[in-house]
Amino acid sequence: MDEDILIPISLFAAIFGIVYLYFSTRNKERLALIEKGADASIFNLGKRTGSSWKVVVLNLAFLLMGIGLGVFIANILDTYSGLDDEAVYPAMIFLMAGVGLYVGFTQTKKALED
Repeated sequence: MDEDILIPISLFAAIFGIVYLYFSTRNKERLALIEKGADASIFNLGKRTGSSWKVVVLNLAFLLMGIGLGVFIANILDTYSGLDDEAVYPAMIFLMAGVGLYVGFTQTKKALED
């Protein structure tokens, strides 16, 4: 019974160790740059405020719409054609999910350019 608890504890310890090393190393690098007299504005390069959530929501919305449309089209194909339903459903779901991700990518690119 004691062996069952070792896996979650070791997983938690590994994740904690990685996060701790990341933040402590980042802090040491920043302190070293500040001691050398570097400008503090270099820590904010590449950060956009508020746009990351817009990108995630937009791409997730188009992905879910693509999956829904894929299920709908697969149901139509399954009902009105002689195609195998075991092949139609996954094919249409993945195809339309990919189309949804592509449309989300193009709309995100267009939204960020404005």
